[in-house]
Amino acid sequence: MHRGKGMKFVGDSRVPAAGHRKPNISKDYSEYPGKTEAFWPNFLLKEWMVGAVFLVGFLCLTVAHPSPLEKIADPSDTAYIPMPDWYFLFLYQLLKYSYASGPYNIIGALVIPGLAFGALLLAPFLDRGPERHPAKRPLATGFMLLAIAGVTYLTWESVVTHDWEAAAEQGKIVAEVDIDTSSEGYQIYEANGCINCHGNQLEGGPAAPSLVGTGLTPEEVADIAINGTESGKMLPGMFTGTDEELTKLSEFISSVEGE
Repeated sequence: MHRGKGMKFVGDSRVPAAGHRKPNISKDYSEYPGKTEAFWPNFLLKEWMVGAVFLVGFLCLTVAHPSPLEKIADPSDTAYIPMPDWYFLFLYQLLKYSYASGPYNIIGALVIPGLAFGALLLAPFLDRGPERHPAKRPLATGFMLLAIAGVTYLTWESVVTHDWEAAAEQGKIVAEVDIDTSSEGYQIYEANGCINCHGNQLEGGPAAPSLVGTGLTPEEVADIAINGTESGKMLPGMFTGTDEELTKLSEFISSVEGE
C-alpha cells in the first residue's frame, strides 16, 4: 500500500500482534525429569528444614556448654592474656608463627587473610563452569579443601598448645573481700614480693592462684611458702623473711575469707 511519494509501511515481526499475547507462564521443564523442582514449596521447604536443624543443634550446644564468664575487665592488669572466640582461633594461631608476627605482623594480620578472602571473591571468575559435581570442578574444590584443611589445622594447634589452666586462673571470678592493707601480715606480704604474682588484693594472676578463701591452715601456708608446690608453680625458697614474719604472713593469708 502506498501513501505519498516513495513512502511505505512495513510490519515488524518482533512486535506481537494485538490479541495474541501469551500469559506470563514459566518455562515447562518436564523434559528434564528428576532434575528440577518447584521453588515453592519444595525447594524452600527443604532449605527451612536444614536451617531449623542447624538452629536447634546450635541452641542445644549453647545450653550444654554456656559461654564462660570471667572477672570484670581490669585495664591495669597488663599480665592478662586475652583469648579470641573459637571462630578466630585459626587467625590467633597464625599470629604466633615467626613469619606472621613481630616485624612481620602485617603479613599475618593483613596479607595472608587478605589473599584468602580475595580468593573467595574471585572464585566466581576463576571457575565459571556449569558443572555442579565437585569432581568436575577441580579448581574450586581444591581451593575449598585447602581452606578447610588450613583452618582446621590452625584451630586444632591453637587449642592443644594453649595453657587452659593458666587462662582459667587469670580469668577466674574471685570473691570480693576487704583486705586490711595496713595490717602487719599484708606489709610482709608486700615486702616479700608476694604481691607481684598474687596481686594486691590476693586475687591471683596468670602465674599464681588466688589466696582468697584457700581453706589452708597457717601451718600449710607456711609449708608452701618454704617448700613450694608439687606443680612447680611456686618454687622452694620463695619466702626470704624471718620465722616470725613467716608466722604472721601465714596467719594473715589463712584468715582471708571471701564474702
